[in-house]
Amino acid sequence: MSDLSLSHVLNQIIPSPLSLGQSRKRKGKEQMSLASIPVESSTMHEIDEIDSVHAFCQLIESSKTSAVLSDTLFSFGDVDFYPPAYAVYDDSEESSQDESDTPLYQPEVKEETGVNDLAYDRHWLLKQCQNHVAQNNTGVTEQQLCTDIFTVLRSDKDDNNIQQTLVDFVGYDGLDLIMELIAHRSTLVSNIMKMSNHTGQQKTKPTHTLPPASNEPGRPIYGTQFVIQTEAEIKEMKQMRKDQKKAIKALQKTSENTNTVSMDILGFDPQELRQAREDALLAASQAPIFSSQHKTKSEETYPNVYQSAKTGSMLSLFGSRYALPAGTVKEEHKDYEETIIPVPNQAPVRAGERRIKIDELDSLARGAFKAYEALNRIQSIVYPIAYETNENMLVCAPTGAGKTDVAMLTVLRCLSQYCSPPPRKGTTDIDFTIAKNDFKIVYVAPMKALAAEIVEKMGKRLSFLGISVKELTGDMQLTKTEIMATQFIVTTPEKWDVITRKGTGDVELSQKVKLLIIDEVHLLHEDRGAVIESIIARTLRQVESSQSLIRIVGLSATLPNYIDVAAFLRVNPYQGLFFFDGGFRPVPLEQHFLGIKGKPNSVPSNERMNRACFDKVSDLLRDGHQVMVFVHARKETVKTALMLKEEMMNEGLGDYLDCSSETQYVGHKRNIVKSRNKEMKELFSYGIGIHHAGMLRSDRSMTEKMFADGCLKVLCCTATLAWGVNLPAYAVVIKGTQVYDSQKGSFVDLSILDVLQIFGRAGRPQYETHGVGYILTTHDKLPHYVSAITQQHPIESKFIENIVDNLNAEISLGTVTNMSEAVTWLSYTYLYVRMKKNPFVYGMDHTEPAQDPLLGRKRHDIIVNAARQLAKCQMIIFNEKTGYLTPKDLGRIASNFYIKHASIEVFNEMMKPRMTEADVLSMISMSSEFDNIRSRESEHTELKGLLDKACACDIRGGTESTHGKVNVLLQSYISSAYIDDFALVSDCGYVAQNAGRIARALFEIALNRNWGPTASVLLSINKSIEKRLWTFQHPLQQMGLPHDIMNKLESRTHEVSIEEMRDMEPLELGELVHHKRMGMTIAKCVDQFPLLMLDARISPITRNVLHVELTITPDFVWNDRVHGNSEPWWIWAEDSDNTEIYYSEYFILNKKQLGEPLKIAFTVPISEPLPSQFYIRAVSDRWMRAETVLPVSFQHLILPEISQPHTDLLDLQPLPVSALKDEVLEAICLQRFTHFNPVQTQIFHTLYHKNHNALVGAPTGSGKTVAAELVMWWAFRQHPGSKVVYIAPMKALVKERVHDWNKRLTGPMNKKLVELTGDVTPDLKTIEAADIIITTPEKWDGISRSWQSRSYVREVSCVIIDEIHLLGGDRGPILEVIVSRMNYIGSKLERKVRIVGLSTALANAHDLADWLDIKKVGLFNFRHSVRPVPLEIYIDGFPGKHYCPRMATMNKPTYAAIKTHSPSQPVIVFVSSRRQTRLTSQDLIAYCGMEDNPRQWLHIDDMEMEMILEHVNDESLKMSLAFGIGLHHAGLTEDDRKIVEELFLTMKIQILIATSTLAWGVNLPAHLVVIKGTEFYNYKVGRYVDYPITDVLQMMGRAGRPQFDTTGIARVLVQDSKKNFLKKFLHEPFPVESSLHKALDDHINAEIVGGTIKTKQDVLDYLTWTYFYRRLLQNPTYYGLDDLTQNGVDTFLSDMINQVTGRLEQSGCLDIDGDFQLLPTVQGRIASYYYLRHQSIDHFKKNLDNSCEMDDLLDILANTPNYDELPARCNEDILNQEIEKFIPYNVKGARSFQSPHVKAYVLIQAHISRLELPIPDYITDQVTVLDSSIRFSQAMLDVAADNGYLTTSLNIMNMLQCIKQARWLNESSLLTLPKIKPKMLSSFRHKVSHY
Repeated sequence: MSDLSLSHVLNQIIPSPLSLGQSRKRKGKEQMSLASIPVESSTMHEIDEIDSVHAFCQLIESSKTSAVLSDTLFSFGDVDFYPPAYAVYDDSEESSQDESDTPLYQPEVKEETGVNDLAYDRHWLLKQCQNHVAQNNTGVTEQQLCTDIFTVLRSDKDDNNIQQTLVDFVGYDGLDLIMELIAHRSTLVSNIMKMSNHTGQQKTKPTHTLPPASNEPGRPIYGTQFVIQTEAEIKEMKQMRKDQKKAIKALQKTSENTNTVSMDILGFDPQELRQAREDALLAASQAPIFSSQHKTKSEETYPNVYQSAKTGSMLSLFGSRYALPAGTVKEEHKDYEETIIPVPNQAPVRAGERRIKIDELDSLARGAFKAYEALNRIQSIVYPIAYETNENMLVCAPTGAGKTDVAMLTVLRCLSQYCSPPPRKGTTDIDFTIAKNDFKIVYVAPMKALAAEIVEKMGKRLSFLGISVKELTGDMQLTKTEIMATQFIVTTPEKWDVITRKGTGDVELSQKVKLLIIDEVHLLHEDRGAVIESIIARTLRQVESSQSLIRIVGLSATLPNYIDVAAFLRVNPYQGLFFFDGGFRPVPLEQHFLGIKGKPNSVPSNERMNRACFDKVSDLLRDGHQVMVFVHARKETVKTALMLKEEMMNEGLGDYLDCSSETQYVGHKRNIVKSRNKEMKELFSYGIGIHHAGMLRSDRSMTEKMFADGCLKVLCCTATLAWGVNLPAYAVVIKGTQVYDSQKGSFVDLSILDVLQIFGRAGRPQYETHGVGYILTTHDKLPHYVSAITQQHPIESKFIENIVDNLNAEISLGTVTNMSEAVTWLSYTYLYVRMKKNPFVYGMDHTEPAQDPLLGRKRHDIIVNAARQLAKCQMIIFNEKTGYLTPKDLGRIASNFYIKHASIEVFNEMMKPRMTEADVLSMISMSSEFDNIRSRESEHTELKGLLDKACACDIRGGTESTHGKVNVLLQSYISSAYIDDFALVSDCGYVAQNAGRIARALFEIALNRNWGPTASVLLSINKSIEKRLWTFQHPLQQMGLPHDIMNKLESRTHEVSIEEMRDMEPLELGELVHHKRMGMTIAKCVDQFPLLMLDARISPITRNVLHVELTITPDFVWNDRVHGNSEPWWIWAEDSDNTEIYYSEYFILNKKQLGEPLKIAFTVPISEPLPSQFYIRAVSDRWMRAETVLPVSFQHLILPEISQPHTDLLDLQPLPVSALKDEVLEAICLQRFTHFNPVQTQIFHTLYHKNHNALVGAPTGSGKTVAAELVMWWAFRQHPGSKVVYIAPMKALVKERVHDWNKRLTGPMNKKLVELTGDVTPDLKTIEAADIIITTPEKWDGISRSWQSRSYVREVSCVIIDEIHLLGGDRGPILEVIVSRMNYIGSKLERKVRIVGLSTALANAHDLADWLDIKKVGLFNFRHSVRPVPLEIYIDGFPGKHYCPRMATMNKPTYAAIKTHSPSQPVIVFVSSRRQTRLTSQDLIAYCGMEDNPRQWLHIDDMEMEMILEHVNDESLKMSLAFGIGLHHAGLTEDDRKIVEELFLTMKIQILIATSTLAWGVNLPAHLVVIKGTEFYNYKVGRYVDYPITDVLQMMGRAGRPQFDTTGIARVLVQDSKKNFLKKFLHEPFPVESSLHKALDDHINAEIVGGTIKTKQDVLDYLTWTYFYRRLLQNPTYYGLDDLTQNGVDTFLSDMINQVTGRLEQSGCLDIDGDFQLLPTVQGRIASYYYLRHQSIDHFKKNLDNSCEMDDLLDILANTPNYDELPARCNEDILNQEIEKFIPYNVKGARSFQSPHVKAYVLIQAHISRLELPIPDYITDQVTVLDSSIRFSQAMLDVAADNGYLTTSLNIMNMLQCIKQARWLNESSLLTLPKIKPKMLSSFRHKVSHY
């Protein structure tokens, strides 16, 4: 006793706070009651024993009066004592602070006298439990409590050991009950057992016995301890500890069984108790955390949440839920702390739940699940929602629970909606077709490896339907064609974000998406979470804006706040929310978390990590299990494998690694010898394998096979194995959690996603009932992984960290245009959901959500701050007053290339107009994308070595800085240098991956800023990164030639260029590299190296604008393997100093364009004094040094003369209509106005009273129609009985004028009007009787050619040519010829024909006036600004290389323009094609759908509109009219067009979307005109070309209604590269040039036939009368004239005349006599008479012979060169092929169905066969074809007759009859009679006459 310290006794009586805390923490083998705490060694104490005794004595004295001693004698060492019944130490104060510190020890209480032992039975225990439950709301039933207590009491643990357990059950309020239970324990158990009918009443010992511990509990250890043990003893002790741990686990497994036995003994029904327990737990979870009277709102319960207990049902100190699953054990070891989470109980089956058999599914689903018998539990539960509805879904389930098949169900649901007919149940037949082009399914997987796995799985399972599944990631790019052909796209979040944020890229793709599956959606709380938020928010907004269904399905591991994620995904929690806890895992998982003690990454810590890893692996091996050890570096796999081998050998456990008994062992042993991997071969004999991405594919496959066959016991691998290969094992061990992240440049924690995926590999369903997962981490990270894996902490949003860049993406995309939209956009994010729930995390206090429940102010502040940062970086324009957010090109480029705003800030500072490669590389390395990369000391040596060996450019700042390291790594990557350090290899890959993208973005920025040198360097650096070649290396390096050949080529002192090599023979090339046999290969490579030949022709338009026509000829041999389908090029024009880019264009060269020159036309600005030259550069977008530079000299450039000034608008008093001095005419005018407008007032006198020729140039809308009427009235007054000809350049204008004048003029004036067009050809008498002839240039040209024989032509007194500025267009030559001919006719008839031209404002009006013989009087050329309604013009530039996506991005700005400028007034939107009218209207309707009033543009009663819609034929028009939007194009029927025009004119619909022809054809002015794009598809050249500037002006002229508006507004939306050109010519007049020289042949032929021209001199004289001649002298370079002397001009014209007459002679249209006289031939006369091109006559002559049958004649007719102009639109080749199936004669020759001639061929036959045509366009085209076919056939007949081909002539007549009657020759002639149908023919009989 003297050796015993009294403080030890005190420790037994007075519990210290320390021991109390420890007792709470200790679990498992180190958890003991207070009575069994071992006495501390005396060396551990510093407290004086005397003080301890003194303090104890005082305490005893103070407590004497109240102390009640126990009757139980305790022995302690040599001392026997009676401890007090209650602790002497009063801990009530502490208890009130923290109940967890209450002492657990209670001594036995003496049994009260007078109580019969029999009273302590089942009824007593149940009564006590009832009382306790009634008094304390414990959340359990009395039966359950009774069972739990009885189980503890009847266990073999001693009284001390059961105290803590009983306290856990009844709490500290039940201490009295606990004392009584312990006191009468044996009696109670004995009585209950006697009363029970349980068969196993006798108390049996547990099957598992604990081995004795090393020290007896409760025994003190005296003095300082030194224990001497042998090696064998140490091993024995270790084995005992392991056996003890196993026994504990076995006991835990039997705990549930023990409880069941107790229920049986007590007579309770286990099922009832379990149900009651579940109900009680559910009720308890709703209760408030603190016991108070306060009522709390009951938490919602959702039908599809399968959760055994709420995660984190207790509150931690910081207010987050934190309680580990039941049965969790914590163990303290010397080297580590271990937390063991037991196998979860399997989730109970709910009522009505059943597995769904595959046989019950329809044929579609059965095909995809044919390898299954039934769906598993989870899939069966979700099936009704996943496959039978379109509900958005969130499915939270453990890894391996079959979530991929849930995704498959939703995929099949999507497919089923596009099946026709719908799939049927009860069959496996695929008797339906899928509309594969109508939808896209997108599966967003978090990793590329997982994406590849999903593609493989889904692709196999959907292959029976022909569904294409493709991967679209950074590694796997898809072409546009491949995307179009793919229905199921698997991508990563970042890639899908890039695709959807590109407004000019894949709009059509994102619009076709019908199902979006987000896998691992719980990644929202990781760094990449912001990307997932962004794409989901964008999709949700698209759903609302487009009113289209996109189903969103989120798949996730189990997460705590699934309600929030469901709210974010817009999931109905009562339908689409499914939560399955760990009980649904197919193979339950036991989880071990080991926190290794010591400083992280220190040597001792790493040694402990290795030791712990070995301990766990060796334990598992002893039990005969296979183990996978996951490490996080390739080298670490080998290190760990060798460590395990050595330790196992040292411990003598080598036998456990022996796999030689396995059946496949011998075969694998034979195969392993073939491997070159020596570590792999060495380790195989020890039963250990390695696996990582650095190994050969064959070695990896062999390792996987060996492990699967059991020939490896341990597999050390990296995490790629968990993602890429499905290779399970009983146990997995994650050794270490530090992973190198190249993006951050440092080691980071292993992601929870990876941990879950690795744990998912634990447990093999077919072999084990459960799996085991170990994670070995540092001690400081242990709580992080425990809480994360057990879902303790709610996942938060990371969106706020990337808000600036995400906002920029939305602004660039056009979905956010102002503050209001931006604030609304934030409400779609997960950030918004969590800000409302947890404001503290997001920098708010608790009052903000209460004061502002929708957080409008907070969202506004977030957006304002982000917008200010973007504006500072020049990425957007932010108007804080109006709240408008306007994107800038810099912002768009940043968004498209995923560049952070911080990087843009750096580039803004560093980017210069001229930069070297070193400057560019330095700038790229400064990008913020690389900020996280750190330069570590351990790397400096290797970096310096790389700097010396691999870097071609200087590096500023050295290798110590981040940007220096990035620069070195980037240059090393280009140089393909070897890097040793693993972290550097990873960093290098990250740098290279991002540098290419950054360089491409910088190139776009340089191009946008027109910085030529910088753009050129950036493009070459970008290609260097892609090709890993420097610019100074030989370009043939890209062709894949052997290294030794390239080394020989590059080692030459003089580099041999591609051009030089092309001039060499293969033999010479072989000698060049000293390898003759390689000569032919090199020659092929040289020929295939892409180069272009350039040729440019320049012509000035004005003194400041130069027109360039560039001819591009591909100069290489195409090889599909090398070049693919297309080769992209950049074409740009630079100034002579190479600093500024005048023009740039992205040009794609297709294989089919090879071998033919391609033409590109563009304009460049020039300034005086002229530079000597400028350069046109063609640079390949893919190939290094594939570049052609063409210098264009200005040496012979002659600029046109400066334009004469405009006519000033005089300030005159408006003239009243009474000035006409004619009551009839006054009455006509008074219908519309009382006074002439200022322009009309000024021109009135000249036009109405004088006989001069006149030219009136004024803006559209100035009232030029009245000017034409004034001229006409002059003619009728001055020349009664004469005719007036009005020539309009288009049929649409002719029809409009005919309609207008018939309605207003002809009746009152008593005049007759006739229309002469291709569509309308009246008889001769009608024309002769007419006073007004309204016609097109072609028609009047054809008629006036025979003026001598046509009297009505000679009666013309006045010709009015409208839109005469179209002289420069396609029809310009005809206008020139008409004017010249009318002047000639006038001179011959000795009566001048007055010619009046009407045009828009012109730059060179004086030249036109001079040609029209206008002297001082008659020229009026007003400025653009003299419109009666002033015009505001806005020009907006849009980026994007491709037409259709660019058009799509213009729809939102179009809507915004309407809302801004004309919310309630009429608007016309001009587009280029019929398809665009439809697409534009659909988008505008979608934007309307987001407004409060979707039909805001409809100003008509619904009933009235319904009646109108019944008469509309076009479906698209029907839909758009319902929203107040009209469509107008040539594809509509005449009735539909009339309805639209009437509705728009009467303002019943507000918006009209029309093709550009409307600008000319129908006079429908509007307040606002939006020109959506200034290009159209030109079928002749097969690409998009610009509208003539005159067309743009005409469209703008429709803006502004004189009687309603004070201003008109025109909004022109153009490609940004054309913005400057339009700015110039929309505000300045455009010069009109002649185009007669391009079409001179046929006009000269007509004049020769007409007798006007007889010699070549006459041709020269004729030309001097043309406008062409006047412009030739004014702007000679435009027409190719270099010498302005008289001799030079004569030579130029003589050459032109010789070429023209030579071509006509070759076609047989004329004979040249003596090289001077020009004699017309019969063929020439036929060509002129029938208005044919001379090539057509030549075609007839060459192809007609004496034996032509009907099919030959139809083919000759269709191939007439005049049909070249017939439009052949996109996809019409398919229609032509389809029509061919139903016509008698198939297409002959090359069968190019895209050809306009093939189209003419099938349309003529379709007409004769009376086939119904597929589209309205074909009806219009057929009319055009038939209109000309009669003329062409008659010409053919004349040619055949002239050649004496009788049979052919008769056949042509038959063909003519067939065309006119629309009947074939073999059909009955009776069918030509009206109303006779084929079915009637059988009723007719031939009547025979008898004479």
